[in-house]
Amino acid sequence: MFSSVAHLARANPFSAPHLQLVHDGLAGPGYSCEYGSMKFYALCGFGGVLSCGLTHTAVVPLDLVKCRMQVDPQKYKGIFNGFSVTLKEDGVRGLAKGWAPTFIGYSMQGLCKFGFYEVFKVFYSNMLGEENAYVWRTSLYLAASASAEFFADIALAPMEATKVRIQTQPGYANTLRDAAPKMYKEEGLKAFYKGVAPLWMRQIPYTMMKFACFERTVEALYKFVVPKPRSECTKPEQLVVTFIAGYIAGVFCAIVSHPADSVVSVLNKEKGSSASQVLQRLGFRGVWKGLFARIIMIGTLTALQWFIYDSVKVYFRLPRPPPPEMPESLKKKLGLTQ
Repeated sequence: MFSSVAHLARANPFSAPHLQLVHDGLAGPGYSCEYGSMKFYALCGFGGVLSCGLTHTAVVPLDLVKCRMQVDPQKYKGIFNGFSVTLKEDGVRGLAKGWAPTFIGYSMQGLCKFGFYEVFKVFYSNMLGEENAYVWRTSLYLAASASAEFFADIALAPMEATKVRIQTQPGYANTLRDAAPKMYKEEGLKAFYKGVAPLWMRQIPYTMMKFACFERTVEALYKFVVPKPRSECTKPEQLVVTFIAGYIAGVFCAIVSHPADSVVSVLNKEKGSSASQVLQRLGFRGVWKGLFARIIMIGTLTALQWFIYDSVKVYFRLPRPPPPEMPESLKKKLGLTQ
């Protein structure tokens, strides 16, 4: 699947001139591969594995408390109370519950999310053409990220369901090896994929915000905040801009996706409930439980993900397009050139 989609995007990898690919030397010496090549997409996918797998695993304790606040707000009344109750009942080791499915699931999700985003971004750019790709670049980012996340959530769903079951059902199972066979025996494959629709509800808006907001924030930072063009910035300076833009995007991501996140947490804990039933039962106030914890978690998470992802691109010497600029042909049409 990945190779077939990548082949479509690779058909003419430099036909997205709004990204300034050719005249900025992104196909020239100094880079380990061509932009839009299979090696480029594969290394982007690897960057996604590291950025999502490592960061989500690192915040498992906060994620565990957030999930418990969502499914049992009477017992876990807030972040600090949630940590206190968890430590009292499960000890320090209890805070790491669900780390294995988290690492595996979000590594797979990161592979598809970042890898396919690069594929679809080039593919849709080719379809739109130079001028339209620039004018409609925000829509392009939204469409590419939504397309990528559709596949990423299918890869994530089984491990996400297992993680939530381990974290929110005391006594059910403590490890992935115990939980997965038990879930399959009780409910079959449905146990692993019944949460995929709510995942799409949560993750697709989240990822659309994550990529579009990041791309436009980077563009704005270089245009209005950073005192020199990106080409004149050092690699560490560029990575600082990446981190700041990632954190700003993360805050918006958390707010947009939180109601669906609450539904996913409750749905994977219970048997026989539908997403609409859970949503109706939680009500407006209920779906916003744990939002502050999620803003802290997702803001930091998103910033670190973009930092790691961009660092992988730097380390492997991958082409990194600069912020888009208006094509000369469009400038002439608008009378902006002499």
